[in-house]
Amino acid sequence: MDFNFSEEQEAVRQLAGQIFGERATHERLKALEAEAGPEGPIDRDLWRELANAGLLGIHLGEDVGGAGLDFEAACLVIEAAGRTAAYVPLVETMVYGAVPIERFGTDAQRKTWLTGVAGGETVLTAAMAELVGEVIVPGGTEPATTATALGDGSWVLSGTKACVPAALVADAVLVPATRATSGGEGAGVGVFIVDRDASGLTLIPQTTTTGRTEAIIELDGVTVAGDRLLGDAQDGAAVVTCITEFATAALCVQESGACAAALDLTAEYTKTRVQFEKPIATFQAVGQRAADAYVDTEAIRLTAWQAASRLAAGLPAAAEVAVAKYWAAEGGQRVVHAASHLHGGVGVDRDYPLHRFFLLTEQIEFTLGGAHESLRRLGKLLADEPV
Repeated sequence: MDFNFSEEQEAVRQLAGQIFGERATHERLKALEAEAGPEGPIDRDLWRELANAGLLGIHLGEDVGGAGLDFEAACLVIEAAGRTAAYVPLVETMVYGAVPIERFGTDAQRKTWLTGVAGGETVLTAAMAELVGEVIVPGGTEPATTATALGDGSWVLSGTKACVPAALVADAVLVPATRATSGGEGAGVGVFIVDRDASGLTLIPQTTTTGRTEAIIELDGVTVAGDRLLGDAQDGAAVVTCITEFATAALCVQESGACAAALDLTAEYTKTRVQFEKPIATFQAVGQRAADAYVDTEAIRLTAWQAASRLAAGLPAAAEVAVAKYWAAEGGQRVVHAASHLHGGVGVDRDYPLHRFFLLTEQIEFTLGGAHESLRRLGKLLADEPV
């Protein structure tokens, strides 16, 4: 598999790296954290600059204001965001929301929502986990949230979603729900585009230890028009799978950027931190720990990009996505823990940038399933293969 970037992709990588490097500085991120409201820190100035540079719609069709490139180009922007731990809802908007609308949406849905995404006016997300009692369960193709058909073609949604990223700043949320006809008969899963301010929808902030606010969404008889159903009647499971696979791959690419940045900080610190009149990088134990972190970082990068490239090419990627998420979750933890330990007390100092990569890794680890869930998915795929 050729992992070399095309000329267009390389231009995207350099532009994204330049914008994030100049705008998402340590000082800027500290200021955003200090002034954050209930929705958590968000850099709206950076968001506008990314839109003006054409990066938010880089993977969308030209008819909606995008650049017409592919999912790999979007991942180059997301990787750059991971390298700075920037506070912008990139994965949520570009992948959770825009990718399924681009692939399954009608012309009207695409123009209504994706034009705003490309222009930076619209923030999207998806509600993939559910709160059942007091237990948060992963999303799937049989959600507990229900959508009951009305005679006029509209739907009534009821249920509770949890851990919805960027929900407090999103304009709309993609909501998977189990559909039922007006007579109560099952009609499979459907994914609905729901306005954040829809009547009957309640947002409850979920404060996480990572500093990136999520939300519980309560849907109490939320009525949505028939044209808010994404895809044809039989496409619901495919839409859910699309969101899950593309978003998981994007999160793994973001983790690749975060681990690379943490490793760079560690390499620089151990070269300049002197003990016993020698840089600690010259100590064998330090070098071995850093080398292990480098191996993990490369494994995260390679598996993430393998998954992303297969998805971009329209190839089956369920196994590759599961492998990538395992490495992002398990290997990512090893990298940021090694980085923190090799920094000593500096590694947990909030006046030093390393802690953000640690916290971002914590967020990514369990989003859309952790390491054990990824191994279960991979095991099921292997078990289902014909002998």
